[in-house]
Amino acid sequence: MRSRRSSWILLSALALSSLVRLAGADQQPLTLGYLPITDHLTVIAQQQGTFSRANFSVVKFGSWPELAEALKGGAIDGAFVLAPIALTLRQKGVPLRAVLLGHRNGSVITVKIDGPIHTLADLKGRTIAIPSRFSTHNILLQRMLAAQHIEVDGDTHIIELAPPEMVTALATGRIDAFIVAEPFGAQAEIQKVGRVLALSKDIWPDHICCVLNLRQEAIDRAPEAVQEVVTALVQAAASISADPGAAAAASAQFLGQKPEVILHVLTEPKGRVTYAKLTPELPDFAVTQDALIALGLLKGPVDLAAYLEPRFAEKAYQIVK
Repeated sequence: MRSRRSSWILLSALALSSLVRLAGADQQPLTLGYLPITDHLTVIAQQQGTFSRANFSVVKFGSWPELAEALKGGAIDGAFVLAPIALTLRQKGVPLRAVLLGHRNGSVITVKIDGPIHTLADLKGRTIAIPSRFSTHNILLQRMLAAQHIEVDGDTHIIELAPPEMVTALATGRIDAFIVAEPFGAQAEIQKVGRVLALSKDIWPDHICCVLNLRQEAIDRAPEAVQEVVTALVQAAASISADPGAAAAASAQFLGQKPEVILHVLTEPKGRVTYAKLTPELPDFAVTQDALIALGLLKGPVDLAAYLEPRFAEKAYQIVK
């Protein structure tokens, strides 16, 4: 049964989408969903850009299941969503196309600041939180544990936990570690609750995680609007790299975090999360898909060539350079 909160968010997204479709006769509506995480920071394009073809709006969601439900039901035209969730929805017949990566890298495994965990081997026997089984974070954690010859079921305990709850759960001892998208690792550092055990870029360099997926009908209905928005997102990505301070300040209305937290993510260290090379390419998705199949989370391969739609990103980079 759908929760009251989930139903309310879905109805709110539908209402916003309906209102947007009444506005701007010369513009095509394009409504994107996102979560308030730095993986989705390029949504600052909605504030920074000037749009003549797209009536571009964004809807903030509180959890992956709520966002996925809205995307699946057509309440929004597209969303930044975890690649594993998107592949699962695509396999179930949801007409999604991957048009742009949200970022590369950008996740962290965090442990209690004064705790006994100092190496990856120390994770044996510990309770570790992930945001979802269907996440890049689960894949990353499985890689780390396997490299240390730690068995997931026998030697450690993995639980699913909403990202905003993780810092408190770590501080109170409910969990021993968490792996999740930023800014929650940085938040734990700044609050003197946690310390970084490993950055995802050091485990799986340049890995993908969140991907902008659009419903096929949105692409068919408004390809010029899609191009305008994708180009604005690529421009925003370039601006984040060029001026992290300005990007952190602009993030406040979208992510709801203090700018200093976001700036920490963007600069400490450099490359903790990156916004370059965002064109969706088959090898990146093939690695993610193979990992999901190996974990029993995906029932066979998705036709990646039919799922990826790189033309908007390719043109955007030609425009932006």
